[in-house]
Amino acid sequence: MSARLSKLWPGLSARQRGIRPPTKRHAAQLHPRPPSAAQAALYVHWPYCEKRCSYCNFNKYIPRNLNEPRMRNCLIQEAKTLIQLSQVQRVTSVFFGGGTPSLASPLTIAAVLDTISQCTYLAEGTEIALEANPASAGALCLAKFQKAGVNRLSIGIQSLNDAELKLLGRNHTACDALRTLEEAKKLFPGRVSIDLIFGLPGQTVASWVQCLEEMLAVCDDHISLYQLTLERGTTLFKQVHQGFLPMPDLEVVSEMYECARHILQDAGFRQYEVSNFARNGAFSTHNISYWQGSQYIGLGPGAHGRFVPWGDGKIHREVRIQTLEPDIWMKEVLAVGHGTRKQTALSELDVLEEVLMMGLRMNAGITHQHWLQFAPKLSLWDVFGESEEVKELVGHGLLLLDNRGLRCSWKGLAVLDSLLLTLLSQLQQAWMEREKTFSGT
Repeated sequence: MSARLSKLWPGLSARQRGIRPPTKRHAAQLHPRPPSAAQAALYVHWPYCEKRCSYCNFNKYIPRNLNEPRMRNCLIQEAKTLIQLSQVQRVTSVFFGGGTPSLASPLTIAAVLDTISQCTYLAEGTEIALEANPASAGALCLAKFQKAGVNRLSIGIQSLNDAELKLLGRNHTACDALRTLEEAKKLFPGRVSIDLIFGLPGQTVASWVQCLEEMLAVCDDHISLYQLTLERGTTLFKQVHQGFLPMPDLEVVSEMYECARHILQDAGFRQYEVSNFARNGAFSTHNISYWQGSQYIGLGPGAHGRFVPWGDGKIHREVRIQTLEPDIWMKEVLAVGHGTRKQTALSELDVLEEVLMMGLRMNAGITHQHWLQFAPKLSLWDVFGESEEVKELVGHGLLLLDNRGLRCSWKGLAVLDSLLLTLLSQLQQAWMEREKTFSGT
């Protein structure tokens, strides 16, 4: 990693940099926590963009009179509050997403990281990732982010075709993207990921393959591929449904995905998740924590979290959703310390469904040991071992259930959504049978 926290701010003490075990006494020490409950990933949402892309329905805003010091102070306050509430003792990764977090001041990024390191254990070398838009990520800007503590970049290149970029409403050109990529590789060698979108209106398999091959000639060691999804309320959705833009057939989109998988495999990339490919071990630690069902804390307007508030010794994971609109979110943070708008406790079945859906996105799938952390009385064999439907999927070479656990085959990963319909139904049925057994009915 090119930027280690111990080298970033030489004037700070080891305590301030976070390279020490936590020394404060937690109330939760009265109830020893499972190791998985003592750590979490942390996501920070920067909600602002220079413009809204034609395909995007994320929680983002075009600022008119942005008061960044106020936003920074609120992110700091919410970090303190939610870390204290979760009683997390170690943060395993930090991801600044958005929006366009490369529009934020490096001072804001540094302040948030410093707060995290003061509240919990943030080890030297922990993955600190930031999403960057080529239009707002020049060489000087990237260097400042590195000094602030960022050690991994995710660049939203999306396409190397200027006509496609214009269609997507991006505010950068292919030349901008390539220039930003080259600067990023110098500062974060082996730690730069790029995003590409396929299945665009008017796109062909040939044009997509050409884009991917051009990208492979200059990319670093991580690529994320996303199929375009038409979201209601977006400009692109309206243009397509009014007949102004032709979408490629589903068979063509499927061929684009399969071609990309083979091309990337031949280039030395390993598909470790449905949309993500890496070589030289450049996997995203932060995203893997999502797919493995680990805890994560969400900071900022509209951020989501999954963690176990601690204090009474009970384990009850809950979904937390922060207030969407930035100005209202800031008022709430200043009033009560956080901007959580909605809290929903997850049942054991809810958690298992998430573990199943997210875990099968990875080529490694779900091991028996991992599953039993969430369902100690209901093994993978119990749920799926005797299912005729699952045996049929295994027989068709789409799924594997063996002594390692449950996972998709290479062919199965490409049709995961259809497999999940069967698997979720089987999980729900097994859970109800288990509940009847334990209730004695």
